[in-house]
Amino acid sequence: MGSVRMTAAALAAGATFFAYSAQANGTLNLICSADVVICEQLEGAFEKETGISVNMVRLSSGETYAKVRAEARNPKTDIWWAGTGDPHLQAASEGLTLEYKSPMLAELNDWAVKQAESAGYRTVGVYAGTLGWGYNTEIFKQKNLKEPTCWADLLDASFKGEIQIANPNSSGTAYTALATLVQIMGEDKAFDYLKKLNANVSQYTKSGSAPVKAAARGETAIGIVFMHDAVAQAVEGFPVKAVAPCEGTGYEIGSMSIIKGAKNLDNAKKWYDWVLSAKVQSSMKEAKSFQIPSNKSAEVPKEAPKLEDIKLIDYDFKTFGDPAKRKALLERWDREVGASAN
Repeated sequence: MGSVRMTAAALAAGATFFAYSAQANGTLNLICSADVVICEQLEGAFEKETGISVNMVRLSSGETYAKVRAEARNPKTDIWWAGTGDPHLQAASEGLTLEYKSPMLAELNDWAVKQAESAGYRTVGVYAGTLGWGYNTEIFKQKNLKEPTCWADLLDASFKGEIQIANPNSSGTAYTALATLVQIMGEDKAFDYLKKLNANVSQYTKSGSAPVKAAARGETAIGIVFMHDAVAQAVEGFPVKAVAPCEGTGYEIGSMSIIKGAKNLDNAKKWYDWVLSAKVQSSMKEAKSFQIPSNKSAEVPKEAPKLEDIKLIDYDFKTFGDPAKRKALLERWDREVGASAN
């Protein structure tokens, strides 16, 4: 997509009306931390509806947080959409994002509004997703593997080299997994668990959804991911089954933040309000996006994991979105797990 450039040929052809309107309505510099398919769908729909030219980059939430922090004195991004809430909360606590009370807040579920309130309205919830894993049923059948239904099952020796999970330094999904295990087990026991799990992990990916995509392609047996990413692979026809762990699991509140110092602030607010609407959130399923939407009136995809069937922990977003806590956990992960990664 990107900015529109006029050419003499286009002028001569008289095909300039939309281009001029796009230029007149300006641009928007967007970072999207969801799957690239939904990023591109929303980018195209917003451009079509508003005439605003979107410069979109797809980065994981960890990468985006690092970029926003590095560019704090001269922001190159206007708005950051999606990705796990923890890095959004961290950016908010460091004053990297802008307070904005959208007129759409009244239409949102309580959990999305609480996310905004906890951050002084420097972020807002846009969708929810639960942590679990997806496994390739054909590989399991071929290798006679037993379905893992609990976190403890993933340590079984039969899964050596069969598991992928992202690196929590770059991936919000993997950081949510790290924070979830700490909350379920306590920090020391969680790291003992992760060190044992490391023996079964073949790869720590950059992106949170990559492990289950690898499982879908038959490159690994299990991907630890948000369950909606596993569901998306199953809907595409791949032999993937989604699992919610028996001990309980954490969840994300995918969030959105306007960057402090945004060069195109008015257009950032337009995107913010637009993407919180029921109409736009109901359309996300067309891009095989199966999260729970934050707008109360948005259509929940029938394939989406049902929260009422999953044992959710009381995830402490405030504590685990705190910069000091996040830094300490990631440093310990690097020291005790990452340093000995396969």
